[in-house]
Amino acid sequence: MSSPHPTPLDLANVQGDILLGYITLLNALRLIPDRAGLPKKIQSYYFFTIDEHRVQNFRTQLHHLVPLITTTTQVTDDKAKIVMAKKTAAAGNVTPPLLEISGVNIAFTQKGLVQLGINNEKIGDTAFENGMLANAATLGDPGSTSASGPDWIPAFKQDIHGVILLSGESHKTVDEKLAMVKDIFDVGRHDASIHEVHHIGGNVRPGKEKGHEHFGFLDGISQPAVQGVDTNPNPGQETVPAGTILLGREGDTVTRPSWAVDGSFISFRYLFQLVPEFNEFLKANAISGLPVEQGSELLGARLVGRWKSGAPVDLTPAKDDPALGADPLRNNNFSYNILNDQTTQDRCPFAAHIRKTNPRGDLEDSHLPTSPAVSTTKNRIIRRGVQFGPEVTAEEAASGKTKHGRGLLFAAYQSNIGNGFEFLQQSWANNSAFPPFKAPITPGWDPIIGQIGPEKGVSVEPTARVMSGTNPGSQATNLNLTAQWVVPKGGEYFFSPSISSLTNTFAMAQG
Repeated sequence: MSSPHPTPLDLANVQGDILLGYITLLNALRLIPDRAGLPKKIQSYYFFTIDEHRVQNFRTQLHHLVPLITTTTQVTDDKAKIVMAKKTAAAGNVTPPLLEISGVNIAFTQKGLVQLGINNEKIGDTAFENGMLANAATLGDPGSTSASGPDWIPAFKQDIHGVILLSGESHKTVDEKLAMVKDIFDVGRHDASIHEVHHIGGNVRPGKEKGHEHFGFLDGISQPAVQGVDTNPNPGQETVPAGTILLGREGDTVTRPSWAVDGSFISFRYLFQLVPEFNEFLKANAISGLPVEQGSELLGARLVGRWKSGAPVDLTPAKDDPALGADPLRNNNFSYNILNDQTTQDRCPFAAHIRKTNPRGDLEDSHLPTSPAVSTTKNRIIRRGVQFGPEVTAEEAASGKTKHGRGLLFAAYQSNIGNGFEFLQQSWANNSAFPPFKAPITPGWDPIIGQIGPEKGVSVEPTARVMSGTNPGSQATNLNLTAQWVVPKGGEYFFSPSISSLTNTFAMAQG
């Protein structure tokens, strides 16, 4: 079993999609990042099973994949190259070149560990061991209580043993890298050691929408900094111990097998977004006293907690401030402690999406005698992922109906799924009474990802989602959230091992 204080963290031992958020060079040049992780414009998730008759073949072939795995050190170098290319191009007043950069990572489910025979020592995470399908009802996923299970696509109701993440600057680069990976495992031949379960691709949105999710809001702003990795955090960016994200490091309170050290759990979600329907809802419920376009824009900002530019409503509640939204030194520097933030919804609704999933001063800086300060460090996650699907068509915009699937390939890293992703979804987003101590106001559901599911302390389940505080002029009035605009269609929990564990425990050298 691992010791509570292993050797000093070596970033060359950590897979590259896990740790890096806002690197210093990005901050210095004021560039708006995406969800970070592996550098990408295109990303692909290749879900697979390991052939039960060729497990040893797979482990031998994995030995040949390991040199292709992108490490955190490599990501740092790749991002520095991207920034330098942009800086050089800006100095010459020319368009920066699109550098050919790719990334590969691999992760395994509990069933994958069992298939490989790496399950003698439990990894110490109940959610991971159960799998997301078994916990779908806890997450509130629609259909979870039916005999057929949640309303997921069939692929995510089957056994999945692992996922290979591939990223790059173009479809060509990603496709070539995937072909190389398939060749290692003899995919397409009668003796293939892995079999495809599902393959999903995503891409960064085009033009001015780069960095924005499909509803149009700038995303990936409030990532935590990791102690010893992010050495120059932005104002307002919380620094968490490495063990919040990496197993076996300081801050991880669970005793882990030695092979789990420097790995991380991935919570993957296949999330569809009903963008035309969301936009129609905003127009139909536009905040009164303003032209419909402005009233719907304000309502959207209050549902999310940020304007589409990324500017937080807590800092600029009445109108958007694009310069603030684009400034990493200001757009995350708030704590819901301005004026009467803790007791009124003048500036930001209690149930706004970014307040639900990162309550900041609602828990950590509270000055009310009935609500002692509570640290949320153990609940922080590092969010990754990429958008998928086309832009909204003119036909969809006119009809207000989704005809083409689009959404988010969501991935989150943490050392404890029960404290991380599952806690955020069940105890915060799905909990209408969170944040606490807001009586007589009941905040309501997270309007973006909140789902009707088991609520702690509630004996009768509600049948519809509501949210208070959407109209600053009538804060006690509940707004009926008439639809679920983010719809989960699958997901799974994975473990992303360290490079040394892939080499010495998961892979097998050819004899």
